[in-house]
Amino acid sequence: MDLAALREEYSREILDMDSADVDPLKQFERWFEQAMQADLIEPNAMTLATVDANNRPAARTVLLKMFDANGFVFYTNYTSRKAKHIEGNPHVTLLFQWLPLQRQVEINGFAAKVSTAESMKYFMVRPRGSQLGAWISHQSSVISNRKLLESKLQELKAKFAGGEIPLPDFWGGYRIKPYRMEFWQGGANRLHDRIEYRQTDDHSNGQWQRQRLSP
Repeated sequence: MDLAALREEYSREILDMDSADVDPLKQFERWFEQAMQADLIEPNAMTLATVDANNRPAARTVLLKMFDANGFVFYTNYTSRKAKHIEGNPHVTLLFQWLPLQRQVEINGFAAKVSTAESMKYFMVRPRGSQLGAWISHQSSVISNRKLLESKLQELKAKFAGGEIPLPDFWGGYRIKPYRMEFWQGGANRLHDRIEYRQTDDHSNGQWQRQRLSP
């Protein structure tokens, strides 16, 4: 299949040093709010890239559940493939792609587990079905068929009927502390706008340096 002629011309907006906030977290918040206002499907969906013990990369989509000056938080099974990768190498990359807005944001950072209290706080506000799902799935393990999952679901529904579902000890959150962030805005004739933020001194004082990158 030849896809040489498949292309989209970008000309929606521009991004420059004057319009971009000096703080990348504030710039991200601005763009994220605009993504939500645009009624995009899953605006908090992000690609999480990790590497295994042999430096082979892997990527998957996860959902951002909270962000602030301390970083970006998602939740998962601590026995999953991604968790094993993070345990061996905490350097990860996040990528948000908001194509209708002709934008993407790349975030490089270090991943670390959030506290049990923080995981518990989020777990308790999840829909009951999602809470049960966390108990059922031994994420990334091999299963013979879907019926095993459905059978386990019915078993756990009966076990926790009428009561609260506890937080599994193998489930919780990770916080990605960024040291580099790049904002990309599609431009006409493939002259895209790219603004990069880097922490200036080994992420100790929270200061960021901005620069424009060639498309």
